[in-house]
Amino acid sequence: MPDQLFDDPDLAALYDLFSPSDGRGDFTFYLPLIMSADSVLDVGCGTGALLHMAREQGHKGRLCGIDPAHGMLGQARTHDGIEWVLGDLASTTLEGEFDLVLMSGHAFQVFVEDSEAKTTLAAIESVLTEKGRFAFETRNPLVRAWEQWDTEYSGEVTDSTGAVVRVEVDVDVEQPSSGENEVVRFSHTFTSSGWSQPRVSHSTLRFIDVNTLSSLLNDTGFIIEQQFGDWDRSPLTDTSPEIITIAKRA
Repeated sequence: MPDQLFDDPDLAALYDLFSPSDGRGDFTFYLPLIMSADSVLDVGCGTGALLHMAREQGHKGRLCGIDPAHGMLGQARTHDGIEWVLGDLASTTLEGEFDLVLMSGHAFQVFVEDSEAKTTLAAIESVLTEKGRFAFETRNPLVRAWEQWDTEYSGEVTDSTGAVVRVEVDVDVEQPSSGENEVVRFSHTFTSSGWSQPRVSHSTLRFIDVNTLSSLLNDTGFIIEQQFGDWDRSPLTDTSPEIITIAKRA
């Protein structure tokens, strides 16, 4: 989802309506990992729905979510019993404290440059316990999922006041055209009859290929333990929609 959506409190309040937790394959995949870990850090936790679900299902250990967006953290903080941190890993002192670090919602794709990804991976490695695991996913660039986003993610919801909010997705730029390591720019335009004007947000995501991802992990002290191609844990192939990775410290 676009960066501006994360910071706008009104649009952040709509996030879980547009992306409901019920039926989300990533939640189904990550939840057992969370439940089996004593201490969990969700990087880019958004509205905190995943950690809240874990707490509701009986997780007794430490749950912590971190996100740089005021709007999303405002939503997350409506859930009690969980640590919520506004910022990024560079602004924290959490070294060696977590058995599991996760990034859901394709959050890893916001790191467009190798340097950004490596900085974040190094920070994640530092907050893991000796036997800790890092679990995350990126979309498989070979599938070119962005070509369907205009229809897949456009739609409307009814907010808490009963107003209908419509979103239109437009993919603006795709580069390069090689099919690997694509950088995709797109926009979301939100409209509602009670608003004086539309709200438009822009975002950029990187679609990283398997080999580049492996190199980034290796360079920052990780070993890939498992990889899957979809949330049902099916093998990773060229036609898999996801690259789901569980990595451990080298």
